[in-house]
Amino acid sequence: MRTATVERKTRETEIIVSLDLDGAGECDIDTGVGFLDHMLESFGRHAMIDLKVRAQGDLHVDFHHTTEDSAIVIGQAVKKALGDFAGITRFGSAGIPMDEAFTRVAIDVAGRPYLVWKVKFTQPKIGEMDTELFKEWFQAFAMNAGVCLHVENCYGDNSHHIIETCFKGLARALRQAIAPDERLDGEFASTKGVLGEKDD
Repeated sequence: MRTATVERKTRETEIIVSLDLDGAGECDIDTGVGFLDHMLESFGRHAMIDLKVRAQGDLHVDFHHTTEDSAIVIGQAVKKALGDFAGITRFGSAGIPMDEAFTRVAIDVAGRPYLVWKVKFTQPKIGEMDTELFKEWFQAFAMNAGVCLHVENCYGDNSHHIIETCFKGLARALRQAIAPDERLDGEFASTKGVLGEKDD
């Protein structure tokens, strides 16, 4: 069972995440930030990950800590559930259209975190949420999940559509990458026979 529960408590946030990587995309999300909840539900649904998130943060300050810390804990839970990455497909990619917007996402689940973020928004906010916070979410997720993640919005005018294609793209690419590959017979998808090192 590829499941995990991770808790994180600081002076700024208190977050608990439970997930099942082999679920049915059932989500139960409450971060206190409505638009973030919407994006995390979309992520879980399209990744086919059962995802439960409970977050309490210093929203009276702003949404930064809750946004970043939720990604930290979700990333840690994904990494914990995957274990040593043996037997997984490892790579995944997706191109996601949504009306006028189109985004490409590619991922390498190998224990070597990196983020390339080529996304620009046409608006500073979506509802009450600063659009600059989305890079913080993807950065924190990549670093804590141990994934190399490239996100490029090719075009789009509506900021809601742009960021939704990013989350759906991550979900679909991750879904491919973490899928077991029976031909590997439990081995690593690496010439070195191990993941998490340079030049794998």
